[in-house]
Amino acid sequence: VQLQASGGGLVQAGGSLRLSCKASGIILSVFWSSNLSWYRQAPGNEREVVATLNSGDTNYADSVKGRFTISKDNAKRTVYLQMNSLEAEDTAVYYCNIRGQSGNCWGQGTQVTVSS
Repeated sequence: VQLQASGGGLVQAGGSLRLSCKASGIILSVFWSSNLSWYRQAPGNEREVVATLNSGDTNYADSVKGRFTISKDNAKRTVYLQMNSLEAEDTAVYYCNIRGQSGNCWGQGTQVTVSS
């Protein structure tokens, strides 16, 4: 399984971005049943989970609740992270993760920079 993340960039505080993570080499049933997550890592910090999607249930870090939304398109084998009302503190490299029958797989990361 390979994950290709995209959608990062430079945005002003208050703006929005949508990250995408496309999985290849994975069959639909495995993608559908996998735990899908977005993590982020800011300079000098540990990687932290931002949002997870599993069997239709979503969970979010307290710092992003109400601002970020995780979703997926099974047919496209793609997981998304819609980020609204971005803050400077959201600046980090964002990583997608798929965990399940396919193992524990990470994308390459996409940089999000929020200017204040």
